[in-house]
Amino acid sequence: MDFPSRDAWEPSEPPTEVSLVRPYTLTAGRTRSLVDLPLEAPIQALQVAPAPRWPRSDVRAKILELGADGPSVAEIAARLALPLGVARVLIGDLVTQGYLRVDATLAASETIEERRELIGRTLRGLRAL
Repeated sequence: MDFPSRDAWEPSEPPTEVSLVRPYTLTAGRTRSLVDLPLEAPIQALQVAPAPRWPRSDVRAKILELGADGPSVAEIAARLALPLGVARVLIGDLVTQGYLRVDATLAASETIEERRELIGRTLRGLRAL
């Protein structure tokens, strides 16, 4: 089996700017999401009208941009260099506002290979954190 040399979720270039904002300022101090968001849960951006008018530098806009590819919660946190709790709260907010959808994770009927793929994706996302 051939594996790609670079994980698809690894940033292609190092971040160029450092955020001076404390992470929990982004969530107004909240540490829990109203939506159940397992680490491995795939997130999908929804096409909504009107689209939000956030600046591209806004972390919510970045989450929506990443959501087009269907990453997991852990992968989004890793790509944006956010603490997992902050990512969960922000993603949960976007789900309740109708911008994102949380897809189901594995069910009891899934194959061993599907379970291994999920574990591999989750581990890659956690390592990137």
